Amino acid sequence: MDNKMTCRACAAALDKPFLDLGRMALANSYLKPQDLGKEEPTYPLRVFFCENCGLAQQLDFTAAGEVFDDYQYFSSFSQSWLAHSKNYVDMITSRLGLTSSSRVIEIASNDGYLLQYFKQKGIPCLGIEPSKTVAEAARAQKIETLVQFFNVGTGKELAEKGLKADLILGNNVLAHVPDLHDFVGGFKHVLKEGGVLTMEFPHLLRMMKETQFDTIYHEHFSYISLTAIEKVFAAHDIVLFDVEEIPTHGGSLRIYGRLAANAALPVSERIGELKARENANGLLQSRTYRNYAIKVEEVRRELLHFLHTAKAEGKTVAGYGAPAKGNTLLNFCGVGPELLAYTVDLSPHKQGRF
Repeated sequence: MDNKMTCRACAAALDKPFLDLGRMALANSYLKPQDLGKEEPTYPLRVFFCENCGLAQQLDFTAAGEVFDDYQYFSSFSQSWLAHSKNYVDMITSRLGLTSSSRVIEIASNDGYLLQYFKQKGIPCLGIEPSKTVAEAARAQKIETLVQFFNVGTGKELAEKGLKADLILGNNVLAHVPDLHDFVGGFKHVLKEGGVLTMEFPHLLRMMKETQFDTIYHEHFSYISLTAIEKVFAAHDIVLFDVEEIPTHGGSLRIYGRLAANAALPVSERIGELKARENANGLLQSRTYRNYAIKVEEVRRELLHFLHTAKAEGKTVAGYGAPAKGNTLLNFCGVGPELLAYTVDLSPHKQGRF
């Protein structure tokens, strides 16, 4: 495969990945028993860094239909995620003064895990979700949900229908978007003049400092810093005016954006402070990424040493949870049932699968 590839955010030429995890199956496509004897499709899993714009990214795409046709991630089966979502809804409703006259649109709304709390408050809401599997679960709760991908065209369509939003939110969706500019460019069409958007995503700084390579899988096209994503939003006349560091997914950011013309919301000092910290930690320099693969190999050796030692001592190791991250970890490290007897998960959509 030609290693000369192009950055998705700024079209700069990229030479070679700083991390190559080999070929992997899709992390959220859990196998049924009858599939175990079949050959499972695998795809390259490599991460590149663009020194020009600061975006860490995958460039080996899989078709969106392959990822989302049999999608088995249902947000509502995580009690901690439901609590996080309810706290967010309470906070943002108060901060923005949302009422029954407002409108909320969530991008990648999954099974209605979050919009249910706006619905309980009597605040009109709309979900946009590409997976029919999970969208049907939201519709069963009477949460209006469009089954489609969000982009500039979607934003224009919603605006033409008079469905502009006081709040647009997207949790853990930015990393899933192949074309960041087509995605972010849709917001300025559907956001009201005084509206606000919030996005949450795992923070590249934490991934690098804590060797969180398990967050890398085919659905995650981008590994994002505030510095890099601010440039993408600015290209579409959206100003990031505030940021919060939150503990979800090993350490995430919640960014707040508004239309550039909306000067009523000043830019918080936290924006500049976090960008300075990212720079101080080398997130904008290629040399920071060169040793990452060495650190990942160390994690693999340590995990395998632990598992082999446990087996030699006659112990049984079981897993708790069956997340997509677990599939990256287990497949990269070559851990099979001889070392990990089984795992458990609350979601019935994963139970009985492999």
